[in-house]
Amino acid sequence: MKNILCTICMRSGSVGLKNKHLVTLGRKPLMYHTIDFVNSLKLHKHIVVSSDSKKILNYSKRKKIKNLLLRPKYLSSSKASKLKVLQHALFEMEKKFNTTFDYLIDFDATSPIRKKTDFQRAFKIFLRKNADLLITVTPSRKNPYFNMIQISNKKTFLVKNGNFVRRQDTPRIFDMNASFYIFKRKYLLNCKKLISKNTVAYIMPKKSAFDIDDIIDLKINEILLKQ
Repeated sequence: MKNILCTICMRSGSVGLKNKHLVTLGRKPLMYHTIDFVNSLKLHKHIVVSSDSKKILNYSKRKKIKNLLLRPKYLSSSKASKLKVLQHALFEMEKKFNTTFDYLIDFDATSPIRKKTDFQRAFKIFLRKNADLLITVTPSRKNPYFNMIQISNKKTFLVKNGNFVRRQDTPRIFDMNASFYIFKRKYLLNCKKLISKNTVAYIMPKKSAFDIDDIIDLKINEILLKQ
């Protein structure tokens, strides 16, 4: 079995939905759904929650997360790079356990709708293709090749990406849904940007598309969670 570190990174501040990791979804705090999912996988020994919030860390402890990482201020602002946050968690956990992890798997708490079968299939694909990174995506609701409008200098015009007259003829477009990311350790430590030529994408159902940024996203997830 490979040595795997699982991370759940939750910052206290948020613009669209205040303290969103602690808001209620399905009668539980939003963060509950991701912590519960990761605990259920039993694929790994090491799970770490990284946060600048003591409330988030205390709740995680009550949910049997043993590794709690209080994030430094320079990684706690809205401008902090997620890659830097993950690198920090990796360094700290390797130091704590005196080990080197093979992979880091990050689960985003703002994308609570996911299935264990999707994760298991995605991880097998990641290993089979010997990828540096696996991202999760869902079919996009909008297509930049068709019927998208740009407003510039008070003028409105159609964005032209090819000469497509039917939506059905356009290339397939996907949204990153932030459900989970699987990194090779070496790639995570050296990458300057997320996507590379050795990145693979795992396509998830549309009901997994709604990353929670505002109250509308939260209400949509409330409906989907009941299905």
